[in-house]
Amino acid sequence: MKYCAFLRGVNVNGTSMKMAEVGQVFAEAGMEQVSSVLASGNILFSSDKSRGELKVILEKAMADYFNYDAFLFLRDDKEIKEMVESNPFEKSTEKHIYLFTGVDDVEKLLLEAFENSDSTEGEEGRIVCRTFYWQIPKGDTLGSSFGKILGKKSMKDKMTSRNLNTFEKVLKKIQ
Repeated sequence: MKYCAFLRGVNVNGTSMKMAEVGQVFAEAGMEQVSSVLASGNILFSSDKSRGELKVILEKAMADYFNYDAFLFLRDDKEIKEMVESNPFEKSTEKHIYLFTGVDDVEKLLLEAFENSDSTEGEEGRIVCRTFYWQIPKGDTLGSSFGKILGKKSMKDKMTSRNLNTFEKVLKKIQ
């Protein structure tokens, strides 16, 4: 099966990794057809192992090699396609669209956090097909009330996000 591992916290806050090294770690852990998309921790690979086995194997391999608390979230090619095609927002040059992936039911946690935060004008959050989508005006991402919640340590093992453009690039390469 084809997967993308979405790594949390790569190349931010002092955690610096070259994607070629990350790919090598995945290959040495037994993954096949390993490649990366961008430098933000999106690793494509194939494996016959279960998702649960892969998460344990890959997080341990990453933690051992890079000496950090590794968190990654796996989605297969069909799930990625569904996530991209289910985007509820119209693309705009004035707004970012983020998709979140993580542990089971993280979309409900994110929607609750979004609904309890102070939204900026033009900011929206929705769940479609078990995925939380967040649209926000460009320039407001880090300053928004919801954006600040996302950076909390309590969230690091629960989810990660990418913008729609990144998901589209992953989909194009994984198909």
